[in-house]
Amino acid sequence: MAEILGLGMTHYPPLAGRDENMAGILRGTLRDPAIPAEVKDPSNWPEPMQRERGSDDGKAAAVAHRAALLRGFQRIRAELDEFRPDFVLIWGDDQYENFTEDIIPPFCILAYDFIEAQPWALKAPGMPGGGNVWAEPENAVFRIRSHREGGKLLASGLIREGFDVCYAYRPLHLQGVGHAFLNSVAYLDYDRKGFDHAIVCFSINCYGSKVIAFKGGAGRFGETPTGDDLDPPSPSPQRCFDLGAATARVLKASPYRVAIVASSSWSHAFLHDKAWRLHPDVESDRAFYEALKSGNYSKWRNTSLAALEDSGQQEMLNWFCLAGAMSELQRKPSWTEFIESYLFNSDKCFAVFPPR
Repeated sequence: MAEILGLGMTHYPPLAGRDENMAGILRGTLRDPAIPAEVKDPSNWPEPMQRERGSDDGKAAAVAHRAALLRGFQRIRAELDEFRPDFVLIWGDDQYENFTEDIIPPFCILAYDFIEAQPWALKAPGMPGGGNVWAEPENAVFRIRSHREGGKLLASGLIREGFDVCYAYRPLHLQGVGHAFLNSVAYLDYDRKGFDHAIVCFSINCYGSKVIAFKGGAGRFGETPTGDDLDPPSPSPQRCFDLGAATARVLKASPYRVAIVASSSWSHAFLHDKAWRLHPDVESDRAFYEALKSGNYSKWRNTSLAALEDSGQQEMLNWFCLAGAMSELQRKPSWTEFIESYLFNSDKCFAVFPPR
């Protein structure tokens, strides 16, 4: 009998690295010569950001940030294990990894039989330098069960619902899948006790106008492509929301028990030009969080793509899919956790929407 568990989490790359490197994205931004010196001066930063930085350049804050994230992942993993899904559907962004210049699909369901990947050899944007926190070698292999039939069923159902989604049975440019999906599994198995849930990766083109122009990351201010040098846009928040609603309808009519997961941090500092890319748009993230808790899904669906990009919230399109699914199922979260950070590139959110 079909049952759906909704979950929200992050795949924050620096968590895979050591605490002393967690503020590495900010340190790189501070080396940008196009950013004014007074903006880089910590005495001019927002007061919460100064507190995080402290007297040790954020080392103590990194320890606390990791601990808060791990508590969130432990809760999500416990919910997942208790639910015992037939497969786990993960909405994640492809950040110039599997999809590059030859094809950029707005949506693509990776209906693989099996996933075998070397996450520490990917060199994906934001992945840790200097080794990972588990001390796993660069040639370490992740072997993850997938669920081809579940992916095919979902693709078929969404096409019938009017969403012309792409699907794939094998990787294009990667051995495996991108870091959004690999990190999600790595963090849900942070203690390395094993992860035996089958997954279906649902790739979203979150970066849109910047996916090729920025090569999945971010350039310096003086080197930032503009105008005709940018790419076509990503799917709109409304389209992702409606896709999530259609996904819920398709899966509700299926024979499967499915956990549907949105995996991303919220606003990203390196995309938040209003703050010179030094910190995320915490105020906007807070507003989305309050709307999520209260079930105010109209705020989510009615958000424009321009507003999302203005706040550096591109990767939240994964969460717009989840919000649409939960709106369709008329559910509010039973548990949420919002973890603010000015220093560590992004705010993070965890959420659980239990089945009825």
